[in-house]
Order: sequence, then structure tokens, then C-alpha cells
Amino acid sequence: MPSIPPDGLPVYRLITGKDDASFCWRISEQLALGYQLYGSPSVTFDATLGHVIAAQALIWPRD
Repeated sequence: MPSIPPDGLPVYRLITGKDDASFCWRISEQLALGYQLYGSPSVTFDATLGHVIAAQALIWPRD
């Protein structure tokens, strides 16, 4: 595995969005690239939008 993320992506990423299948696919794509989950996901309810917002931190593994 390369020591730096592909395509100039940062070592640390925080992915956020509506807690739905699309969000899960976005996280899955990052895991397939080689990122690792960092900590637990976080969720909150956005009353204005009427849905749950999720966040998951990811890091690029270092040797």
C-alpha cells in the first residue's frame, strides 16, 4: 500500500452526510481505497431538514 493517499487526498478525512445508503457507500469507497475508520461514527438529528446527519472520521494508515 502506498504511504500517501491516492489522488492527492488528505491523510485525515471527515465524511458527513445524510445517514442513508449513499453515506454508507461513500464510506465503503474510502475503505476500498485503503483508508481506515478512525473512532466511532457520530450522528445528530437535523430538525430543519428532518433527517439524521452522520459523520465518520477516516485516516490513511502509516507504516
